[in-house]
Amino acid sequence: MTTAVRGEAQAPARPQLWRISDRATFHALRASGRRVRRGPLQLTWLPAAEGSDVPPRVAFSVGRAAGGAVVRNRIRRRLRAGLRTIHASGDLPPGAYLVGGSTDLARLPWPELLRSLEDAVASATARNVER
Repeated sequence: MTTAVRGEAQAPARPQLWRISDRATFHALRASGRRVRRGPLQLTWLPAAEGSDVPPRVAFSVGRAAGGAVVRNRIRRRLRAGLRTIHASGDLPPGAYLVGGSTDLARLPWPELLRSLEDAVASATARNVER
């Protein structure tokens, strides 16, 4: 959907993802988050509080072992783009997500990265997940 402002068409807004910045959420993710690993990708999910209408909140964990700053930033950008794609399709439940991985994420073909990310999100957010 595009909107017109003074006769100019604008592109639709990107799906909104909020950042995790408070220490309490990181502690809660570590203590009671649902962890999933799919190849080089790791994802931890903590459900949002009941009745919460905030967008999904995301943090990225890409260590120095993944490579230099350029590689780590590329991995974060790819993961953020993948989460936005999933969120745009309506398949990203509200909650807090901690997503990270290894160097392989920088070289993984986009369809495979997106498939791994979708599978990890679906597995972590499933109601009947065994801990």
